[in-house]
Amino acid sequence: MLKDITPSQLKKLQSEGAVLVDIRTPGEWRQTGVVPGSKLLTFFDEYGNYDVERFMEEFQKLVPTKETPFVLICRTGSRTATVGNFLANQMGYTNAHHLSGGVYAWSAEGNDFEKVK
Repeated sequence: MLKDITPSQLKKLQSEGAVLVDIRTPGEWRQTGVVPGSKLLTFFDEYGNYDVERFMEEFQKLVPTKETPFVLICRTGSRTATVGNFLANQMGYTNAHHLSGGVYAWSAEGNDFEKVK
């Protein structure tokens, strides 16, 4: 089951070794920056298209086991809810989290971003 988390819960999970995966597009990463320590792996392109096989191939390099804790991050939390539910319910990941409210929530709490080139 996918768990909704807050920015402060994200920080705690990250300190415990959870993998942060920002699934936004490269343009979005450059526009706002990313949550420090995030791995960058686009799911939906700017047209809403996706390639599940390519995503899963890269995702499995970042999250090596079905038990590895991870947090998905997007702009508002809607894409991560979709992708996170897929990973938890159809792919069997047991430690799936997503940042409720996305980078907007992260920013609203005054947290810093890391620049992306």
